[in-house]
Amino acid sequence: MAEEQGEEYLFKIVLIGDSAVGKSNLLSRFATNQFDPTSKATIGVEFQTQVVDIDGKEIKAQIWDTAGQERFRAVTSAYYRGAVGALVVYDITRKSTFESVKRWLDELTIFSELGCLLRLGLEQTNVNLLASLDRPQHHGRRGL
Repeated sequence: MAEEQGEEYLFKIVLIGDSAVGKSNLLSRFATNQFDPTSKATIGVEFQTQVVDIDGKEIKAQIWDTAGQERFRAVTSAYYRGAVGALVVYDITRKSTFESVKRWLDELTIFSELGCLLRLGLEQTNVNLLASLDRPQHHGRRGL
């Protein structure tokens, strides 16, 4: 968006993935540098805006934390509208959440606008666990 006195940049990014993979804690860490190990499931959607400086320009990153539960799927699809990026989050300690990534990518393709950037993020990282993962098997699908 352009303003009279200069340019203002606002970018909407959605966090998507199964329930309890750590989307809310990623948002909390980004926005307030806090981590709550007892955080509750998101109902509907929550968002935070954080101002960051990139190359001397003030950028407002509006991060939307969507509910991962199936019962909210009908409404969460509306939250993709206007997003310039998405972060698909999964929990490396729960294989089923990685197996759901394709479904999330398909949903993103259907409901997001053209040009939406995509990143894949993992949560619940543990150095010892990462060392034991068979990476080619873990990330082999869809070029991940």
